[in-house]
Amino acid sequence: MAVIALAGCSGAPGVTTTALALLLSWPLEPGRRMILAECDPDGSAVLHGLLQGTLGDRYGLRNLSIAARQGELGDAFFRQLIDLSSDERTKESSRDRLLLPGITDPAQAASLGSVWKALGVIFRGIEAEHGHDVLIDLGRRGAFGPSGVLAEQADAVFVVVRNTLRCLQSAEGRVRTLEERVGDVSVLMINEGPYPAGEVQRVLQVPVVATLPYAPKDARVLSDGAEQPRHFTKSPLMKAARTATTLLVQRAALRRARLDPGGVHAAEGEVTRAR
Repeated sequence: MAVIALAGCSGAPGVTTTALALLLSWPLEPGRRMILAECDPDGSAVLHGLLQGTLGDRYGLRNLSIAARQGELGDAFFRQLIDLSSDERTKESSRDRLLLPGITDPAQAASLGSVWKALGVIFRGIEAEHGHDVLIDLGRRGAFGPSGVLAEQADAVFVVVRNTLRCLQSAEGRVRTLEERVGDVSVLMINEGPYPAGEVQRVLQVPVVATLPYAPKDARVLSDGAEQPRHFTKSPLMKAARTATTLLVQRAALRRARLDPGGVHAAEGEVTRAR
């Protein structure tokens, strides 16, 4: 059980596509849910990508900002979630993989100034009280502005980085700034470029915890709503995402244990279950 934040940098790292792959691959025990919260101040990529603009602004962060002004944020939260889960065999929804869509216009981010901290409290409560996991997509800027409070309250923060020269040069400054804000961070690497994980780790001076393959065709299913090929869930991208979920949960549990020694045994239990 964890609250995990994903952050990006320039160089088209693919934070949202990565987050969706993790959401759909996350191992869930009966009764548990996985919630992906799209908290990118630049706007939702899922509404216009995977969901192809079919929902408009009926769901998402903008509506939560209105609910917060009315003192109804907690009650409104679950009504804003979209179900992205389905059983491949029965085609029926299990409502265990849920999305909180982001804003539809970056200009709406200004109205969320007082909402980010309250959302962080909600995410922690969901994890603690219901045993659900929460994945926060902060996009390229969300970890550094007012929404950065969500990174501060997460169990672990991962910077999504492609192992290209352009992305690594951009990531250096971002990683240092993020470390100053939240403490230790880690890298989730998309293997597009020539540099091995060990070299990326040496350059950025933070651990590369997991690696996803560079798979544009499969990624477009998640980023653009392209037609899903047969056996998509068994593709190299989704297989790697399943492996990554275990590694991310382990990292989050160990970081929580370091920051909260009183929770050591609980964290160790999380690591054991993730194996």
